[in-house]
Amino acid sequence: MNKTQELTRFLLGKSGSLDFVEPVPELTRSDGREFRERILSLSASEARRPGLGKGTVHYLKKHARDYRPFKIHDRLFKKLGWNTLEQDIKNL
Repeated sequence: MNKTQELTRFLLGKSGSLDFVEPVPELTRSDGREFRERILSLSASEARRPGLGKGTVHYLKKHARDYRPFKIHDRLFKKLGWNTLEQDIKNL
């Protein structure tokens, strides 16, 4: 039951308790330091071999230099032959 339904049941008197404690979400980043370093170390010829365009490589390197998070899609991981974070977590 979601929290809106739980609040409604409490306000209508159908439920005697109200619990807003949520489980802590597990947040994982797809742009960890290891991946940032690997992206920055890619040469243009290495990046072009798996079929990445110049724009994609430019975008990746630009955002890898920045401290803010950015998205790395699974399709890109597959093109580069790297494991995704989900695969790394499953292997632990």
